[in-house]
Amino acid sequence: MTEQLYRTDAYLRDCTAHVLAVNERGGIVLDRTVFYAAAGGQPGDKGVLEADGGGSCAIATTVFDADKRTIVHVPAEGGLRPAPGQGVRASLDWGFRAPLMRMHTCLHLLCSLVPFPVTGGQVNPDDSRLDFDIDDPSAVDKDKLTAALNALIAADHPVTEHWITEAELEASPGLVRTMEAKPPKGGGRMRLVLIGENGAVDMQPCGGTHVKHTGEIGRVAVTKIEKKGKLNRRIRVSFA
Repeated sequence: MTEQLYRTDAYLRDCTAHVLAVNERGGIVLDRTVFYAAAGGQPGDKGVLEADGGGSCAIATTVFDADKRTIVHVPAEGGLRPAPGQGVRASLDWGFRAPLMRMHTCLHLLCSLVPFPVTGGQVNPDDSRLDFDIDDPSAVDKDKLTAALNALIAADHPVTEHWITEAELEASPGLVRTMEAKPPKGGGRMRLVLIGENGAVDMQPCGGTHVKHTGEIGRVAVTKIEKKGKLNRRIRVSFA
């Protein structure tokens, strides 16, 4: 399996690695990577692989293979592909990744402010969303949510992580806010993302990338609350 360096340090912008395999579709598997594979509504990273001895390969996105465990770096059309066993330097498109980290952390704050089950979501570099199963539409207000989000951001709460076992997660089902997309199991342990001291603001399992303090997010605005069904409400957030 590929060592997921972004799990321990989301601020790493590059790393050296070796090519383990190139699959039948041309996807590149490395022994270690700083590239986040698309999951949980967060897009996969893009960037470049610079091969030892010269030559580079632009990476259009990063995904999990059909087995949901193998990380595949997908080359851009016409890009050169390094060979198995070859050494490379994997470098992120930081201009793409950094706003995703800020926005993903912001969506955790939004989740903490809306006490309803989450039915879906999407993280984008600018406009992002969470969908909630809300039985009382009057419980959410665009201006009030904007003010509350910016207050949490300005408080510059720490964002940390804590690992628990799968059994511990099963014993605390309330930690999982999403109704359909459950945290992946099989690794024996799960990562909790905590915002505030000991998770006082928010605490839930998540495999995405986040900033270290909420102040790094910058000002945001809730731009729209859309009705997407009898109970479903979609809340959109953008950087202000």
